Amino acid sequence: MSASAILGACSGKKTEFRGVDITGADYARDIPLTDHNGQKRSLQDFRGKVVVVFFGYTQCPDVCPTSMQELAEVKQMLGKDGDRLQGIFVTVDPERDTPEVLKAYMANFDPSFLALSGTPEQIAAVAKDFKIYFKKVDGKTPTSYTMDHSAGSYVYDASGRLRVYNRYGSGAQALGADVRALLQEAG
Repeated sequence: MSASAILGACSGKKTEFRGVDITGADYARDIPLTDHNGQKRSLQDFRGKVVVVFFGYTQCPDVCPTSMQELAEVKQMLGKDGDRLQGIFVTVDPERDTPEVLKAYMANFDPSFLALSGTPEQIAAVAKDFKIYFKKVDGKTPTSYTMDHSAGSYVYDASGRLRVYNRYGSGAQALGADVRALLQEAG
């Protein structure tokens, strides 16, 4: 634990976030899905890292790629501490977002980021636990549909506790400040 974390704990000073402080929330407890490499995942897999979870889909025209690019910017801003950040993308479109598609999509942002998927029922259960809204919106053809979905990132501290919700549009600087604060807490 760093000196600032020890002093903060002793003084009772609470970490201030630029996103919404949801420390102690009783939802968004886990992500029991499979990553794009075929490995079953859980938040426990990433202990020691700050984890940022975002729900979306690869054919999203703006919100999803913007959010993932901002997360990649945060990792770069962190410099050597960037290895202590884990980006997680959870698809809400398992029909089109195959493991191959998800792997290629993550490569656009950062090779260490993971994309998670599962059956429609598994994804619905995880989304419900995270209070994520998503709905298929028919297009002109059966494959040209879009997905309406909640847009924001959930940030977990290095102990695996849910701490911050960053609203879409907050920007890389705000998310980066919150990630940096959680890394400092961890020491």
